[in-house]
Amino acid sequence: MIANLPEPGSVAPTQTIRDHFPALERVHEGREVAYFDGPGGTQVPRTVVQEMTEYLLQHNANTHWCFPSSEETDQRIAGSRRAVADFLNAESHQIVFGQNMTTLTFHLARALGRKFQTGDGLLVTDLDHHANIDPWLDLARERGLTTQFVAMILETGQLDWDDLRAKLALGPKLLAIGGASNALGTINDVALATRLAHDAGALVFIDAVHYAPHRLVDVRAIGCDFLACSAYKFYGPHVGILYGRSELLESLDVPKLRPAPSAAPDRLETGTQNHEGIVGTGAAIDFLASLADGPTRRLRLKATFDELHHRASALVRRLWTGLNAIDRITTFGPPPESDRTPTVSFFIDGVGSDDVCRSLARSGLFASHGDFYASTTIHRLGIPRPGLVRIGSACYSTIEEIERLLAAVEAIAARRK
Repeated sequence: MIANLPEPGSVAPTQTIRDHFPALERVHEGREVAYFDGPGGTQVPRTVVQEMTEYLLQHNANTHWCFPSSEETDQRIAGSRRAVADFLNAESHQIVFGQNMTTLTFHLARALGRKFQTGDGLLVTDLDHHANIDPWLDLARERGLTTQFVAMILETGQLDWDDLRAKLALGPKLLAIGGASNALGTINDVALATRLAHDAGALVFIDAVHYAPHRLVDVRAIGCDFLACSAYKFYGPHVGILYGRSELLESLDVPKLRPAPSAAPDRLETGTQNHEGIVGTGAAIDFLASLADGPTRRLRLKATFDELHHRASALVRRLWTGLNAIDRITTFGPPPESDRTPTVSFFIDGVGSDDVCRSLARSGLFASHGDFYASTTIHRLGIPRPGLVRIGSACYSTIEEIERLLAAVEAIAARRK
């Protein structure tokens, strides 16, 4: 049971949300820790850990047997599948669990590839994490397919829609596109991309790993064929999630063991799953839903996401303007008034991003650096190693933490003149 529920019609204040995260009590070198590494993985609320612990201690068993702990495992997995279905506005049988998004994407690519023919085309984009590039490049090598990259606009970090339309006109079999760039915060209009791709006869796979923590996914409104995300980016454990249209999940020629179930979604879930992680995934979604009031879990999630987007927009505006006011700093990606996530990447002229992050850590400010596996994006921007500093806010981030960060960044920049 989650304490401190909001009043009817409201969303829990940030401090109430923060009270659910034990990690925020951490002190490093005498400073309270502020976590800006959310794009790489968020902190976990206490209730998620409690649900996972309770499962392991009281209900741990394998599935589909006729004794209580096995039946309880089946019930908890089914409950988490329903929670994810609400989270994505899908049906439970359309939800597949796996080790992570990358593994699920490789698995899906191999299955789709069994129906593709030599010379068929695939489209990926310059903006994507390589978990949504390399599985398709590998498939192309294995099956003799062609692959093209949809360009990004370097000045804004946004997708070049004219280039997308031109390359869709060539008749590819699949478009693999990210919902949001984990390096730049750019949000793509994936509903529009899906309509364009379907009009061209292509399937659509969406990487929503960076999108799902910041915008409530609606696979029905988007109309995509497949979508993947990861629970550890929205306050859950390390579990991957794949949505697929029912008829596609049932017809995919997936590699599977012969005795394994033949119906979706089980036919795509190879081997024994991470049961405690799946339970924790449902608990993470229930945590987000508990932050708002409403008659259904989906409506509570919508209220939560709408309010968290409003709060994050204020934080990213302050972060963007503050960073750009500091000498020798260059920021990348779309400005705050654009449709974007609260993730901003930058570098300080003359200071390596790894050195910046080490200095920030000494002030209790934890941030990530590098190419974030979006190496094509970083290469297109001409950023040398060790890459960019990335700052991402989450549901527990505050304006006071942003101000601490800006002061620390300004001090680093001033020391290195």
